[in-house]
This record gives sequence, structure tokens and C-alpha cells, in this order.
Amino acid sequence: MIKYGKRGHVQQYKCNECGRRFSGGEHRDKAQVITDYIEGKQTREQLAVKYGVSAKTISRDLAGMRNVRKISRDKCVVIQMDTTYWGRHFGLMVIKDVLRNKVLWRKYVGHETVADYMEGVRWLEVHGFRIYGVVIDGLRGLAKALHPYPVQFCQFHQMLIVRRYLTREPDLDASRELLGLVNQITKMDKESFIGMFNEWYGRYKDVVNERVHDKRIKRKTPPYMRPRLRSAYLSLKRNMPLLWTFYDHPEYGLPNTNNGLEGVFSDLKTKLRVHSGLSREHRKKFIDEYLSRHY
Repeated sequence: MIKYGKRGHVQQYKCNECGRRFSGGEHRDKAQVITDYIEGKQTREQLAVKYGVSAKTISRDLAGMRNVRKISRDKCVVIQMDTTYWGRHFGLMVIKDVLRNKVLWRKYVGHETVADYMEGVRWLEVHGFRIYGVVIDGLRGLAKALHPYPVQFCQFHQMLIVRRYLTREPDLDASRELLGLVNQITKMDKESFIGMFNEWYGRYKDVVNERVHDKRIKRKTPPYMRPRLRSAYLSLKRNMPLLWTFYDHPEYGLPNTNNGLEGVFSDLKTKLRVHSGLSREHRKKFIDEYLSRHY
């Protein structure tokens, strides 16, 4: 018996003795196997049952994923940059085009550094991209490194920083009012927010700046009584100029948060959750294939 050909997705066979032709077995399209794995919610074992082969055969089909990075032809961009993690030492750093929702550059990292982000920016520059603005998270030193590009500090990340210092349900009136103000930052204009922030500080500056009154402390300057409240205040004060770049320069088209990029990360993690237990290399292949198909 020899395989004679195929019609649609069904294999055609020919008997060597009688010459009779008949069909049997479903043709397995490797590209479709990869699509089912990436786009669907089917594990390798489920795909093996679907196609009537072993899980090892499905693994060999998936090994055929060969992602090719394409350089976008749209060279005038506003970019978002951030890093997401799976575990403590496996992260994906991404730079995305805000206007076209395209991932322009990515890198696998153990932890995020200013040098890695700047590597991505230099890559864009070398490939002819003109960057009109950048949205960043709270990584210290990154805004300075990106000078002279217009930089927008993600307002949502600023909210998270303040929440981390004050908790979600602080006890002090000063902390509760500051947290309530920060939680409204994405819904307010610059003048209103800064005005209310200054009013808050005017009412509570003694609370923010109060030091510990204890003669047993031998330090020349005693520590602050409420260091976490003070840190939350100073974080806002320090980042205030970068929180409103989008407002001061509407011509750049900067968003005020990194939520668009967070959506990409959330989508990717939802897909990967179906395939728990992947090795690091297989996870990288999945991520590369999924991003190249969707972003």
C-alpha cells in the first residue's frame, strides 16, 4: 500500500495489489497545529488526541516555530516601555508603539535596568525611528537617561507607589486624604491636582515633617515620625513635572499611563496560563510567536 496523494485534509491511499484507491486518516497541517496551540486553549496532550498522534509528535511540530522579527515601516512613534515577569528572574522588557499598538523591540531580562531600556532606544534610533515621546514606569534614573525626549511618568504607576507606602486603608487622616487624592489623578487636570496637593501639604506639613521626640536617640537629627507618609509625599513632589507631560504637550499624543502595554502583558499571561509548566526556552518560543501574530 502506498500513499497516493491527498484531497482537502484527508490522505488518499492506493493498494499495490488491486490498485484500489481509498481515503484514511486526517492530514496534519503543522502550521495549523501551531495555530491551535498559540491561539486556542489546547495543551500538547489535547492536540495529540485531536490529531491522533503522540504528544512527542506535537512537540516536534511546535519546534517548527520560527519567529522572524519584522521592523515596522512606520518610523514616527510615541513609545511605551515596561517589563513584566514570570517568577523572580525571568522577565520580558517591551517597547511598544502607542499609536499602532505594535511591539517594536523586546528583550528577555533577569531584572529591568536603565541600560537595557536604553539599548532598546538606541536600536530604534539606529533603525530610523523618530521618537516623539516616551511613557515610562517608576525605574529610578530612566527619565534622566531619556533626555531630551519628552517623558511621561505613568500616573497609574505613581498611584501604585503611593499605595505601597500608605497601604490601601491607612489610619492617619493625612494618609487617607493623600491616598484619595492620588487615586483621582487620572481623572483630574494638572491645575486642579497640583492645587489640591499643595493645599493638602499646607494642612499637614507639620505631620509630614515631624521628627521623633526621644532624648535617648543620639543622632544629631532624629528620624521622621512618619517616614512612609513622607516618602509618599516626596515621591509625588519629585515626579510631579513628569506626571503632566501629556497635558503640557498635547501635540505629542502621549497617553498618561502605560495601561496599553499592561494590556499586552495581561493578554500574554492569560494565554500562557493554559500552558503551565513550560521550560524557559519553550516559553520564549511561545511569547515570540504570540507577539509576532498579534502585536
